[in-house]
Amino acid sequence: MRGLLLSLILATASTANADAPHEFIADAKVLLVVGACADGTPPETIKPAIVEAHCKILKKSQDEYKAGWMTEADAFFAANVPKTVAKTVVYPFAGGDLSTALTVYPDADEITTLSLEPAGDPLDLGRLSESQLKSALATVEKELGSLYRSNFSVTMNMIGAMRSGTLPTQLIFSLSALSLHGYEPTSLRYFKLSTDGDVVYMTDADVTAAEKISNAGARNREFANVELRFHKTGSAHEQVYRHILANLDDAHIKKDGSALAHLEKKGHVAAMTKAASYLLTFDDFKKMRQYVIDHVDWMVSDSTGLAPTYGVPAGFEYETHGAFATSNMAAGGPIAPVWKKLFDEQPKRPIKFRFGYPDGKAHSGHLIIMRRKAAA
Repeated sequence: MRGLLLSLILATASTANADAPHEFIADAKVLLVVGACADGTPPETIKPAIVEAHCKILKKSQDEYKAGWMTEADAFFAANVPKTVAKTVVYPFAGGDLSTALTVYPDADEITTLSLEPAGDPLDLGRLSESQLKSALATVEKELGSLYRSNFSVTMNMIGAMRSGTLPTQLIFSLSALSLHGYEPTSLRYFKLSTDGDVVYMTDADVTAAEKISNAGARNREFANVELRFHKTGSAHEQVYRHILANLDDAHIKKDGSALAHLEKKGHVAAMTKAASYLLTFDDFKKMRQYVIDHVDWMVSDSTGLAPTYGVPAGFEYETHGAFATSNMAAGGPIAPVWKKLFDEQPKRPIKFRFGYPDGKAHSGHLIIMRRKAAA
């Protein structure tokens, strides 16, 4: 009897261990040094000169971004984001932009970004030759530098860099954001979403199967959704960041509603979006637009956010900052007059930094705060 009981205990423990999430924090810490250029020593398998050359370029972009954009934006959002806003944040059409989310919501308990880009395989670093590593790091330098200079990324460039990249570019963007804002990663896991929108972590067996895929693009899609846990240096408050690969148009949501179901389970949230190609005004993004109307209580955006056409009837009020006359792209042309009218009607509130797209005429920065009106 004792032997049978022991066998049952061991079998149960084995099953539980097999279902345990695979932890990638050691890989994250290596990528933090090699890719995101945080302080530390790269592994012996990588020539220090390669990392030094990469970080000489990337740190210049990071330092300029921190001294310029972050300094101005940190002060603005510290003064303009109420302490009472929800600590759960949703950022659709985000690309690899955790950094802006941490600027707006530094104390958020949970931040979720969604975009067409996968987080990428964190084990890629170990399979690259010297020449491949140099090329992959050059991509990181270019795309991350572009984000830091312009405060938005070109979608097609991001898709190419992150879908078929030989390094997990989106993940490196996120690790760079943590480093710049003074946070430390404590856990890195990958997951898929169930039909009902629940997080299902990758196990050891899942990782073993995924690593057998030779095509980088296909393998990166297996490592599409990532969860980073982190805390401010010196703080015990653990925060959670999740990135989800999802096409948020109506046709894709109808085919696979797991991402939307995941968001809906969060209840009422704070939100942000920028440089989102005006997708929230398109007829084939009605489901995501309705999600914002139903679940977001406070939101910051550029002119690609929820336009007053939809927000005012739903009970939102708007506050404009900067200047806006016309869209910087044809996709925003139809809704631009609505935004221009809103800006013309409100007091002038200058801002010292760009948030997403520039205005199409004067190329100046603009920003909109949208909040749900309190019930009468």
